[in-house]
Amino acid sequence: MKYSKILLKLSGESLSGENSSGIDYNIINYLAGEIEKVINTGVQIGIVLGGGNIFRGLKGINNGFDRVQGDYMGMLATIINSMALQTILRKKGLKVKMLSGLTVEKIAAPMTASKAIALMEKGYVVIIAGGTGNPYFTTDSAAALRAIEINADVLLKGTRVNGVYNADPEQEEKAVQFDSLSFKDAYEMHLNIMDMTAFTLCEENQLPIIVFNMNTPGNLLKIVSGENIGTLIK
Repeated sequence: MKYSKILLKLSGESLSGENSSGIDYNIINYLAGEIEKVINTGVQIGIVLGGGNIFRGLKGINNGFDRVQGDYMGMLATIINSMALQTILRKKGLKVKMLSGLTVEKIAAPMTASKAIALMEKGYVVIIAGGTGNPYFTTDSAAALRAIEINADVLLKGTRVNGVYNADPEQEEKAVQFDSLSFKDAYEMHLNIMDMTAFTLCEENQLPIIVFNMNTPGNLLKIVSGENIGTLIK
């Protein structure tokens, strides 16, 4: 395998499927199956889920929510999504542990790098919920932070498009996909890959990012095996 330890970032919206919100159980079963294929190869996996299918803090501001309160609501949404994925993975017979940046001790142990690393070395899928545990940070930033903390080889951002394009491929038929980009090129072209905090964390810590289509069966396994899937930013 090209990558022995990965951090997989999935948006909350990816769990809702064709629905506008909530959890699509067919989708979460599919995602669990893709994760199962990889963990069975011996690759160590950490996972960070967004919460936008339940509540998005920034969107809440436009509807009268206080930013701090809205961000904590978003963190709680990531915990609900993480619990759902944990349940399905366990039903498949996998060893799973959920850690959280937000203190919810009856549901998940507090996130520490040493704990996450130790669990991954024992073959657990480690789901890291609760964002960073602090307001004003997105789940992209949380994913970058957690990837660095666990010494991941790569941050994999699963999306519903095949990679990074020079325009929105869902709106522009002639949008061109990049096979690879430098962090500098991505900055200069103002490509919307991750928020600036997350992107800067990855660049400063020399953590490569691969943006790929998680909805294509087998893509996750192909990436960790070394196939050129999606767009590599390094």
